[in-house]
Amino acid sequence: MSGELESRGSHKSRSGKEEHLYNPQTIHALQAATRNNDYKLFKEYSRMLNEEMQPVSIRGLFDFNFADTPTPLDEVESIDSIVRRFKTGAMSYGSISQEAHEALALAMNMLGGKSNSGEGGESPERLATKGTKHNRCSAIKQVASGRFGVTSTYLNSADELQIKMAQGAKPGEGGHLPGMKVYPWIAKTRHSTPGVSLISPPPHHDIYSIEDLAQLIYDLKNANKKARISVKLVSEAGVGTVAAGVAKAGAQVILISGYDGGTGAAPRSSIYNAGLPWELGLAEAHQTLLLNGLRHKVVIETDGKLMTGRDVAIAAILGAEEFGFATAPLVTLGCAMMRVCNLDTCPFGVATQNPELRKRFMGKPEYVVNFMRFIAEELREYMARLGVHTIDELIGRKDLLKKRDNLSPREQQIDVSAILDNGLDDMPIRYDEKDPYDFKLSDTLDEKVIIKAFKKALREGKSAQIEIDVRNTDRSLGTAFGSEITKKYGENLKDDTYRIICSGSGGQSFGAFIPGGLTMELKGDSNDYFGKGLSGGKLIVYPDKKSRFKAEENIIIGNVALYGATSGKAFINGIAGERFCVRNSGATAVVEGVGEHGCEYMTGGRVVILGSTGKNFAAGMSGGIAYVLDEHHHLYKRLNKELVECTELSEQKDIDELKALITEHVEATGSEKGKRILSDFDAYLPKFKKIIPHDYRIITEAIEEGKQNGLDEDSAKIEAFYQLIRSR
Repeated sequence: MSGELESRGSHKSRSGKEEHLYNPQTIHALQAATRNNDYKLFKEYSRMLNEEMQPVSIRGLFDFNFADTPTPLDEVESIDSIVRRFKTGAMSYGSISQEAHEALALAMNMLGGKSNSGEGGESPERLATKGTKHNRCSAIKQVASGRFGVTSTYLNSADELQIKMAQGAKPGEGGHLPGMKVYPWIAKTRHSTPGVSLISPPPHHDIYSIEDLAQLIYDLKNANKKARISVKLVSEAGVGTVAAGVAKAGAQVILISGYDGGTGAAPRSSIYNAGLPWELGLAEAHQTLLLNGLRHKVVIETDGKLMTGRDVAIAAILGAEEFGFATAPLVTLGCAMMRVCNLDTCPFGVATQNPELRKRFMGKPEYVVNFMRFIAEELREYMARLGVHTIDELIGRKDLLKKRDNLSPREQQIDVSAILDNGLDDMPIRYDEKDPYDFKLSDTLDEKVIIKAFKKALREGKSAQIEIDVRNTDRSLGTAFGSEITKKYGENLKDDTYRIICSGSGGQSFGAFIPGGLTMELKGDSNDYFGKGLSGGKLIVYPDKKSRFKAEENIIIGNVALYGATSGKAFINGIAGERFCVRNSGATAVVEGVGEHGCEYMTGGRVVILGSTGKNFAAGMSGGIAYVLDEHHHLYKRLNKELVECTELSEQKDIDELKALITEHVEATGSEKGKRILSDFDAYLPKFKKIIPHDYRIITEAIEEGKQNGLDEDSAKIEAFYQLIRSR
């Protein structure tokens, strides 16, 4: 008797077992239809899903109330117009191959729709193609808790910026890219370390409330004022209340993601036990926004296994105006649902970074284009039969849906009245572009003072300096001006080209996302999110010279400073609050003490702490180095030792780096503590501890060894990556 349990076919399709929407028959039909541009075969694929299979989703319980007098098909909104509402899902570069990721971007740019970068960043080479004939730049740039590759250039390349609050298949959990998929080229784009797993936990680091989310929305609008701001929510009970808060916070797009979305990177327990169908979340969000008089303020989008024109028609009737597709486009590019996305063994070159497997990728952007146009054509056919001319006429029309007549006795017991009968038909039911949320950007110091003051210098590329007074209501100071620098000069300005000397109390997100070439100096103190997403710029803060307190003993900046910083420098003459340098991936910072959870999930950069730390220091830290002055021998008890090691400074290069950074800190801030350390450096040196992640040390040493053996930088990284993977 065999000891193996027979598969139920719940995860991977098995003949005669549990039904799957994507099975060998539907996958083959979809791929053949899109590759041969055969709409007739696509209709056969659609028929298999809509007619042959038993209802496996809520929308499978519905039927349409077709009009007695259909609309002539040639009077229905055109395919070219409809596909502009279509998007591809947020699948990151890293989770899928470069070939697949770029094919999606090319296809959606050809159509006038939007592809989504996901949270893995995009290479500068791709961003530079925006507006060209071969546009590989994703129109939607995602900003998740991981902050991978979120630079000023990345933000300014977007038509839409999407804040990822959660993922459809695993609400309450974060993304995870296994170390075996973090090849050197992925690590470069994500500002991380080759071979080291990347974890993107839920956004509990910088977003504790709707006010914090509102601040991030405001930051992003300042970073790219032309982009729409989108917030990705998941279909869960109560999502309507959250959606109402998000609308009040200024989001222009709300995505309701169903529990079928994002399954390639989700644990099985989450795939089968977390989240809700998009039909429930979409209906709740749409109705709640109507009841609160907010529906006209936002565009509602939905995704999560949209597969046919029928699915899109039902989504529109339930309130959606834009529609996301993820699995289906990947299937058209070659995916056959092997369910090995996390193992880096995809045999079709879609969900892998392995160079040999990527050679097998046979997809073309035209296949995705054909799919989207087929969906639009089938949708038009339904619209004609329903008697409507445009999608706008279809949105929220619950009267066009009914429960199917031919349901089984068990299916008939399912109560869908809350979805279909809501009594809200007389309210305005879609986004009104003439009544957008007013961020009042024209009232900011950036617009009223800073950009005007630097206008001539910015145009001519000459250095300049201004002095201004600031208050704690001046949020995201410098961000809009930084955006102007990025748009004109990219990352090519020298340090300190533009200097802003501020006096007073800095508001939230002081210096957020500022690029190289901009230096902001603050005489006073600053609120939370100081230097959020620092992108090459320089930040300096110190107390007013008239103050009588000791800077090294007092908090001078708030919580979550330098969150997601990618490059640049920060010198802080005082103590920082909690969660300092969380998600730092390349910036250098010197500070004189930090609160709890310092350097959490840090993936790169350097941090010097000339004072004590709070508990849980370096939790989840997978890259970069921290030098900590441990005068009272408390660090070992406060250090999270899971991923890092704590040693004394024994190598001369570390000693030289530490001394140089403290010297630069003193020159920038006049720090008294920094001066004392430098004046007696040999006595202080034994009190410093070096915090470095285990895997980061191993791979950086291997890279150095490879370079010493004659390999160039890139070859050394690849060889070190394979060494690390083989050693596991």
